[in-house]
Amino acid sequence: MKKRLFNTTLLFSLLASLPAAAEEYTSYKPDGPSELGHPVAIVLLTVIVGLFIAIVILGSAVIGAIDIYKERLKNSKALLIGGLLVGCLFSASGAMAQEAVTSTAATNTISGLSKSSFYLLISVIGLELLVIIALLYALRILVGIKSRRKVRAEKAEKEVAEGKKRLHWLEKLNDTKSLDADSEVEEDMGHDYDGIHELNNPTPPWWRYGFYISIIFAVVYLYRFQVAHSAPSQIEELAMANAKADEAKAAYLKSSANNVDENTVKQLTDPADLAAAQKLFAGNCAPCHGPQGQGVIGPNLTDDYWLHGGTINKVFTTIKYGVQEKGMKPWKDDFSPVQLAQLASYVKSIHGTNPPNPKAPDGILEK
Repeated sequence: MKKRLFNTTLLFSLLASLPAAAEEYTSYKPDGPSELGHPVAIVLLTVIVGLFIAIVILGSAVIGAIDIYKERLKNSKALLIGGLLVGCLFSASGAMAQEAVTSTAATNTISGLSKSSFYLLISVIGLELLVIIALLYALRILVGIKSRRKVRAEKAEKEVAEGKKRLHWLEKLNDTKSLDADSEVEEDMGHDYDGIHELNNPTPPWWRYGFYISIIFAVVYLYRFQVAHSAPSQIEELAMANAKADEAKAAYLKSSANNVDENTVKQLTDPADLAAAQKLFAGNCAPCHGPQGQGVIGPNLTDDYWLHGGTINKVFTTIKYGVQEKGMKPWKDDFSPVQLAQLASYVKSIHGTNPPNPKAPDGILEK
């Protein structure tokens, strides 16, 4: 009883110290205008006062818990906790007494307050939160919440000693309800499928939770793809994939274009390729074959007669290696494989154009 009276007296003495601290605040006269009237400062001070009231209430509860459960604690331990609580309360009061000493000379501000004032008030709030956490932890120990863990541990050890099987979390996740013959009649839903009766058994937890997750996933999926359109649809994904594949194909063809030879050459029909080949033909082949391929010194390239074959492969071979005995040089050192393929395709494209003043047919007829 005396100890309870002492604790109560101590608590009220702490509360009585608040007016003295407030008087110190009012007696302090700063050099410039006070920052305590700033809205941010008022909010922070309100939080500080509210937390301090919470500290006082928790401190009273902890002191009462010490008195009630003193038989469970050693005297030294109780005194230690009481001393810590008193120190926490005094430190909180001291922190509140310091909050008014602000530096108004600072030019840098945060939300209208000087940095020193703002950080000082925030530090007081942080200190009070730490005190509240310490008080809650002490109260938790005193009221015996922590001892429940010991009870559960002792119960588990007892079950193991008695031979009872502890369920694994996987077994709990797959837990089902087994019924005897009498209970099945009560749980029968009245549905019969080829002699199989449907019972009103609960589904396993994994199935139930999986179903809940699928519902949540469906809602998110529908919102993302049908409402917000924050993700591409399947058609858009296909278009993106095709575009990416076209880029990869173009890059591959560009890198492998120079690998063409007389065995792999294909006739080109792209107007850009034929236009490039026409320029090459006019600058290199026209002196012998004429600007339109009608033939001058060299044979006519527009009729159906060919000296060395009229297929795309044969024409490519003739241009690449030349015909030394007839005065045609090999062009493989002058043109790239792509340009050779363009020239061969151009020669094939002017076939049958019937230009004016054609040279007489020469070679073997090929149609």
